Amino acid sequence: MKNMKKPFHLILVFFAITLLISCGKQKEENHEQSQSEKTEEHQHKEENNLSLNSGELWIANMETTQGIDNMIGLMSSFTDKESVEAYAKLKTSLDKEFGTILKECTMKGESHDQLHNFLVPMQAMFEGLDSSDLKTCKVSYDTLNNHLKKYPKYFK
Repeated sequence: MKNMKKPFHLILVFFAITLLISCGKQKEENHEQSQSEKTEEHQHKEENNLSLNSGELWIANMETTQGIDNMIGLMSSFTDKESVEAYAKLKTSLDKEFGTILKECTMKGESHDQLHNFLVPMQAMFEGLDSSDLKTCKVSYDTLNNHLKKYPKYFK
């Protein structure tokens, strides 16, 4: 499984870059930074920047909300919590939903930026799910599960 981490990480970086490009995230002053530098920079400060829309929920596109709901369903129906192989399979299913969310992104402006703030931290949470260490898998599962439950507190 260790051999799969590097390609998976590259795929996640590709998806993050695709999200940035497809939703018009690039700004003129950032053209000098490489896409990977932008992604890394965002990963360090994303969750701290998640906020409401002047006290109101952000409006998300239907595909995003459905994808998050599907991920929550996958997490809640996951029962084989003593098997690292089962966590790896869960990760594969979650990756598919995550990819669909990125592909179907139609959001613009600040609502898109806030969605980005919500999604990017999930990449690190996914990585722990295919660990060969059961404790790491469990911690990643719990962290991701708690994170997904925050979605309805920021988006509708």
